[in-house]
Amino acid sequence: MSDTEKKTAPWYIEIPVVIALTLLAIFLLQTFVGRVYMIPSQSMEPTLHGCAGCTGDRIFVDKIGYRFGEPEAGDVVVFKGTDSWNQGFVSQRSENDVVRTLQNLGSYVGLVAPDENDLVKRVVATGGQTVSCQAEDPAVMVDGAPIDQSYTLQPVAYPVDPETGSEECGGPYFGPLTVPEGNYFMMGDNRTNSADSRAHIGDEFQGTIPGENIRGKVQFIIFPFNRVGGVEDPAIQQ
Repeated sequence: MSDTEKKTAPWYIEIPVVIALTLLAIFLLQTFVGRVYMIPSQSMEPTLHGCAGCTGDRIFVDKIGYRFGEPEAGDVVVFKGTDSWNQGFVSQRSENDVVRTLQNLGSYVGLVAPDENDLVKRVVATGGQTVSCQAEDPAVMVDGAPIDQSYTLQPVAYPVDPETGSEECGGPYFGPLTVPEGNYFMMGDNRTNSADSRAHIGDEFQGTIPGENIRGKVQFIIFPFNRVGGVEDPAIQQ
């Protein structure tokens, strides 16, 4: 029998197999390689765009890099919020058991967002470092030295009360606090419009995020097309 005469699987078997293999490939890519997220807020302006009712940036988050190294100050990362960050988070899952199961399955292949409070911020300080910003400081200070803040939103989005903070601090004064080992102090680039580590300093982690909560490093903006490009991760500590 020639190759042209060999029987092929009927369409009702071949199509489901192709779909299953495609979904498996997507699952493996999103679990071990990278995932696409959407920016929903303005807390990372001007680096990342997002707001209610507008076209938020779609970003590609690399999951491979941190398997071989640790996040560094200046990296923009996606992470799962801890309990204090999750106050007000409302699950988008259906109360219907069947629909909820389908939603959970869909999240594995990127058709539905994960059922967790994923956020995006910039790493400012890492485990063992001391971070603060007080009156007269020229910028946020890490281990007594000012960090580079050239990437932050200027002018600031909201006025700062000079009695309790400064534009250099991006809001109220804070610290000093020492970041627990294995954790990271996060700040938004839109400093006066970001509920970041500063807003959670009273929690069990002093507002920092444990390393195991980090989902990956933001590498590229992939949509909208006029925003396509890499996301910078400057060495912010001088």
